[in-house]
Amino acid sequence: MLAPVIAGVDGSAESLAAAEWAAREAELRGRPLRLVHAWNWHPGQEEGEPVNAAQRHSARRALGQAEERIRGAVPGVRLTGEQVEGPATAALLKVAEQAAVLVLGSRGLSGFTGLLVGSVAQGVVAEALRPVVLVRTGEEAGDEHLPAGDGSPSTGTGYREVVLGIDLADACDEVIEFAFEAARLRHARLRAVYAWQPPSAIGLGPGDIGLVSEPRRAEEWQEFLSAVLKAWRDKYPETEVVETVVEGKASTALVRAASAASVLVVGRRMSERPTVARIGPVTQAAVHHVGCPLAVVPHD
Repeated sequence: MLAPVIAGVDGSAESLAAAEWAAREAELRGRPLRLVHAWNWHPGQEEGEPVNAAQRHSARRALGQAEERIRGAVPGVRLTGEQVEGPATAALLKVAEQAAVLVLGSRGLSGFTGLLVGSVAQGVVAEALRPVVLVRTGEEAGDEHLPAGDGSPSTGTGYREVVLGIDLADACDEVIEFAFEAARLRHARLRAVYAWQPPSAIGLGPGDIGLVSEPRRAEEWQEFLSAVLKAWRDKYPETEVVETVVEGKASTALVRAASAASVLVVGRRMSERPTVARIGPVTQAAVHHVGCPLAVVPHD
């Protein structure tokens, strides 16, 4: 049985957008969609204490809203819904183990208000063993596609490109494969982005590109990126690939590239210490600042 795409829903605008995106993703992948609502007990509530009627009503309402939206937008998807008990982060981490992809809503940063991504989404991204996709409020099907000839949103045009943020010092097959597969499913172009910064003389280590001219250093990184992606180009010959190497901060380069993307794919190294959950600085910046759906793929 194929692992489902799972979406966490809580009745918020961002979770409804995430549920609809998850339905489109499930349809693309030919997989079922499972909606999950987690009861998050109050601080004074003991573990195992029965949930009250208000919580049950809220759960049913959140699932019902999401199901109604999906039935209207993606009527052909195979859909189920369930309620799970426990703190939301822990409950979602548990169901994520059964998922091909877990999809959650995310607020990101809102202008200058400093409104951060929800703590549940942040906690799940930091610890999940499966890919997690964060979707912003207001995300619609047309946002994934190139605009129509008159500049208006359209679902009848091709998909916008998939952007892969790649770290050439730690290029991981799981992250690269997720991005290539996302591009294949969408018949979209894949843009692989690597950002480099000039090293200092004392910061060079074994295997680092040395103190050569900046144009030559950029060429060497470009050659390195091409070499890393060659096997994947061969595996996905139908996918157009654009390799982008820029000088500067990786977070800045990815936010810029993602502004015209259908989805941004980045990696997250899983901690060797299970008690330490963290998101790297580049992924953290993407979580807070990127407007398109963001796929965070864990890797060893």
